[in-house]
Amino acid sequence: MFIKLAREHAERLIKRAGGYRGIRPTKGVAVPGRMWESDSVAYLTPRGAGESDAWSQELERQQRRGSQRIVDARELEPPPSIAAALGLKAGETAVVRRRIMLVDDQPVELTDSYYPAAIARGTPLAEVRKIPGGAVTLVAKLGFTISEVSEDVTVDMPSQEVREALRLDEGEPVLVLTRTSTTSEQRPVEVSQMTMLRGHRLTYRTKVG
Repeated sequence: MFIKLAREHAERLIKRAGGYRGIRPTKGVAVPGRMWESDSVAYLTPRGAGESDAWSQELERQQRRGSQRIVDARELEPPPSIAAALGLKAGETAVVRRRIMLVDDQPVELTDSYYPAAIARGTPLAEVRKIPGGAVTLVAKLGFTISEVSEDVTVDMPSQEVREALRLDEGEPVLVLTRTSTTSEQRPVEVSQMTMLRGHRLTYRTKVG
């Protein structure tokens, strides 16, 4: 969906389950009036019955209003880089969910999440509607528990489509975070590409000892 013109080097970070004993990533988003910080682990943890998704909960704690619009959900042949990350063979398909993330009704992030069609076909992941507790909760109910994550971060120049969706000025760059989630059996179950306003700040904390 996005034309990637990478301008800075990528960094790959591997996180293990069990409370993320090595590197624990957080990100901050600059929105009018305040910067808020989020914890990536929350987005990888299934929610309990009746709980809202991580995005909504996070913004609520910051006394902001977090929402999202599901703009598309379909089965397709993904870009080569996504297919490789999902471990798909030539011709195999994935289900993509495209969302616009909003803070106080202002777009701050575009998120495209890809799932192997063998997992997502015929499930709510392939439907243009919200999923109670978020996709990670449904993926867990389908029998796939995320135990390892890798993240790749780049600074890119956005396409016209992205610029319009995020209401960016001409020449304004974006931050792109690509997250690959796998099970303990090393089976990739999700690849998400998050295109964020340049006001985002990514912070990685490492616990020593």
